[in-house]
Amino acid sequence: MSRPVTIAAIVTTFNEERNIARCLASLRWCDSILVVDSFSTDATPEIVRATPGVTLVQRPYLGAAAQKNWAMDQVEADWILHFDADEECTPALQAEIEALLAAGPGHNAYTIRRRVLFMGREIRFSGWQRDRVVRLVRKGWARYANLRVHERMRTVGPAPVLRNPMLHHMIDTFDEYVKRVAGYGYLGAAQAWRDGRRSGCLQVFFRPTWRFFRMFFLQLGFLDGMHGLVFCMVQSYATYVKWATLWAWRVNAARGRQPQLPPFDDDPATWEFNPPTT
Repeated sequence: MSRPVTIAAIVTTFNEERNIARCLASLRWCDSILVVDSFSTDATPEIVRATPGVTLVQRPYLGAAAQKNWAMDQVEADWILHFDADEECTPALQAEIEALLAAGPGHNAYTIRRRVLFMGREIRFSGWQRDRVVRLVRKGWARYANLRVHERMRTVGPAPVLRNPMLHHMIDTFDEYVKRVAGYGYLGAAQAWRDGRRSGCLQVFFRPTWRFFRMFFLQLGFLDGMHGLVFCMVQSYATYVKWATLWAWRVNAARGRQPQLPPFDDDPATWEFNPPTT
């Protein structure tokens, strides 16, 4: 399909040898693909280098938002499409984006729904059936907010939801995902520490309990059977790790022991957002 504008895909990676080839294959229709790798120790860089038409750069990981903001500054294109390595662009989504760009987009950003897959099975409930992220943006008109985890895009104007979803191969092997979830909890605690937040019984006990109850019962996670039960419990575990870690850090700080926080990107240029005025 002929379109008057160019589109660049950005993919951020770390140790994604199981997923990266599938992700890149689904984005071959883009004018260019930039992979920003955080010095993977598996075969990810070799797979990317062997993929025609893909540019690989490596940069220390200072959070998903920082990585993606930096990557957006490296590409020359009218539009940018963000994908994580464990995501896949479906043919239907590709066709919708191609048609949108050919017709002339009426907005500066668009939201894409995600179908979440847990060990090969779609999670249809638990609230994740409404999972959606802003991923298609006009260059210069969107920027990620300064958050160490759970990045959030700032846009100029609304970001309508596209009709067709992407696939998110969120959990392939459970043991690997549990480690990743614990890492998310640690990063969330680090962000909360920097924001000056505190943690006590309400956060450590009631927040994880409420999250499980909301996802499993109120958002019908039980309809996904055993997959739904395990999925909801691991999400509540992530909440527990975050607030329990923050509590432990506050206790140790009172004893004169400061936490070892992950590195943050404190370069103002990473977070500067000056969209065009016209």
